Amino acid sequence: MRKIVVLFVVAFCLLSTGMRAQHTFVHKQSSTYEWPEDSLVLKKLDQWRDLKFGVIFHWGLYAVPGIVESWALCSEDVNWISRYGHNNYQEFKDWYWNGLSKQFNPTEFEPAQWAEVTKQAGMKYMIFTTKHHDGFCMFDSQYTDFSISRCAFKEHPKADVAKYVFEAFRKEGFMTGAYFSKPDWHNQDYWWDYFATPNRNVNYKIERHPEKWEAFKTYTHNQIGELMSNYGTIDILWLDGGWVSPRNNQDIDMPQIAAMARAKQPGLLVVDRTIHGKYENYQTPEQKIPEHQLPYPWESCVTLTTDWGWVKNPVYKTPNRIISILMEVVAKGGNLLLGVGPTAEGLIEQPTVKRLQEIGRWMQKNGKAIYHTRITPNYHCGNVWFTADKNGRTLYALYALPEGETLPAVIEWEGNVPERGTSVRLLSTGQRMKWIERDGKVAVTLPAKLAGSTEPIALQFDTPLPKQNKK
Repeated sequence: MRKIVVLFVVAFCLLSTGMRAQHTFVHKQSSTYEWPEDSLVLKKLDQWRDLKFGVIFHWGLYAVPGIVESWALCSEDVNWISRYGHNNYQEFKDWYWNGLSKQFNPTEFEPAQWAEVTKQAGMKYMIFTTKHHDGFCMFDSQYTDFSISRCAFKEHPKADVAKYVFEAFRKEGFMTGAYFSKPDWHNQDYWWDYFATPNRNVNYKIERHPEKWEAFKTYTHNQIGELMSNYGTIDILWLDGGWVSPRNNQDIDMPQIAAMARAKQPGLLVVDRTIHGKYENYQTPEQKIPEHQLPYPWESCVTLTTDWGWVKNPVYKTPNRIISILMEVVAKGGNLLLGVGPTAEGLIEQPTVKRLQEIGRWMQKNGKAIYHTRITPNYHCGNVWFTADKNGRTLYALYALPEGETLPAVIEWEGNVPERGTSVRLLSTGQRMKWIERDGKVAVTLPAKLAGSTEPIALQFDTPLPKQNKK
């Protein structure tokens, strides 16, 4: 009879699936999924699913004052949008677009530090914000002067920021992706100064001014073409701003964009967020974990603090909470994309570094239960989360502790019972653990030195997988 290894992983806290961001607006998750047909895309998608843990950097003008990305430009009456001391909306926009572009001068920018820190954390892929909704380009676009390479930072040898970010992460073996905002609030063909800007959408009637919309489409296609042509190998085109879509009468011709991008980057994953269909190669639920296991590719986008970019006086999630989030996400079939915001100077600050290093130390010892895994039919029992390797010969059981609790003396779960006589071992040391099975319930007795500990652990033992997994 075929035997399989089971790892039992213990962490600190359990994240509820109702996790909320500081602000209330998040993109809704698509309700359906369409598998790609391109064999190169399918191959890269499988590679991406193996990685499990990635990082996304939001970095732009908004880092200077430390505000909620570029959302303050959006004239919507919601409690998380603030004008930060400005009483006049137009004055605020002028300050943001004209003032901050003169102040943003990240002379300490060091992408090698970003790559080193996130690699230490156990992250395997990276998404970089090349342009947020404000239209400020973090790459050297020839189609606008509103970019990092044309403003205060233009004389710096690394003024084409995106180039050096992508190079640094590829050097460390990361899969790389370009975040790109489909809306562009700085562009006169999206937000036309002739009219007010009442919300996030295009501020004129496209049917009355089709020439302006065609000009905006051309601008968008040209900028994506630059990213796909001038910045080396790009694995993921991560498109934000789901309100720019045919269903909202803002059609930017995704078939043409995808075809052009893949002609330049064969096998490219296209993630047109929340627009289900052939151009959403994986789903991206934001600041939450799906309630149930999903049988198709997806990633939870979650921030390390309460915001995507760097903010003043941030409130951090603990390393153990991030580990718990990762456990649940992977058991449900997804990847975790963790949001980190570099400072206006261009560095990842030390409190962030410290937390990422702690996560990394855990991943070094226990990553075998995370990377290269897939879902199992029996994936959850209480605080225990189960995953399996791709070939179906190894099952992993991950235990998440609620925040503030310590390891109990005995850990129990039902189902996925190891065979009688199996040796249960501590993964990090090989030390044997005592365990029993009674009436379908497994009980593992931890050594006295572990009981009450706040250090995550992993246990290993053999047991057959459920028949459903033997395919």
